[in-house]
Amino acid sequence: MSTVVITGGTRGIGLGMARALLADGHRVALCGVDPERVAEVQAELPDNALVVVADVTDREQAQQLWDAAVERFGTVDIWINNAGISHDRKPLWQLPAATARAVLETNLLGALNGAAVAITGMAAGGGHVWNMEGLGSDGRIVPGLAAYGASKRGVTYLTEALAKEVPAGVSVGLLSPGMVVTDLLTHGYADPEELAKARKIFNILADRVETVAPWLARRAVTHARNGAHVRWLTTPKVIGRFLSAPVRRRDLFAG
Repeated sequence: MSTVVITGGTRGIGLGMARALLADGHRVALCGVDPERVAEVQAELPDNALVVVADVTDREQAQQLWDAAVERFGTVDIWINNAGISHDRKPLWQLPAATARAVLETNLLGALNGAAVAITGMAAGGGHVWNMEGLGSDGRIVPGLAAYGASKRGVTYLTEALAKEVPAGVSVGLLSPGMVVTDLLTHGYADPEELAKARKIFNILADRVETVAPWLARRAVTHARNGAHVRWLTTPKVIGRFLSAPVRRRDLFAG
């Protein structure tokens, strides 16, 4: 069994992955920035889980997360940079500077800090670092999400660069969850009509956390190779879903 660290693991995809890994018998360390939420998650997870407060935009706190995981479990085999936030859908020049900074620091600097800490710690004994892709990683442009898309495009470049830099025994790769029904997916729609149109697409292409997270989690421990790129929503799957949409009705937002 492996020891896995997941940043931003107290909600959404991160928590879903953690639950799947724990159910499979792995040891998992998670972090979040909200002390109350951290306490809630720690109380609901089994004994082979460690949940701590850590903000990965601060490299010292990322290091403290590594140290806590090693102290508790003895080693870290896999580190997943999952922490991420989005912003309201509006032109960049209308986005508050503090919001843009928070998105870039959480999504890109957080992944950079986590990778630096994990690779340093793994250099002697080996291990694998995963970075989480998102909208913008593949170069697709969505107006109103410039800061978020730029941060995720940067994460992809960071990972590809690290694949050429890592020491022997250490590897890095990308996890691509596609469209997952979380707060990030529907965040920032000010116009109800725009949101309604978006939901039609989401109902074709998106999936719930409980569908995607276990699939990603299991491949995170079985596909840990340098330069690996694990994608849930592949091009053939996208084409198939649009072709079947007229007869395959889904409402992911019901209830």
